[in-house]
Amino acid sequence: MLELIADGHSNDAIAHDLDVSVKTVRNYVSRIFAKLRVAERGQAAFYARKAGLGP
Repeated sequence: MLELIADGHSNDAIAHDLDVSVKTVRNYVSRIFAKLRVAERGQAAFYARKAGLGP
């Protein structure tokens, strides 16, 4: 899911791609942000790229 966030996908698009509800995506995104200690998608995307995720 972090890779999809880093690729710029919206919560709706992630939910569709993974065949889960948007609420589930929101919960996962919140937990990812908490674990990474970030507040925004851009910060999470930066972390993902730094970790080698995505293109």
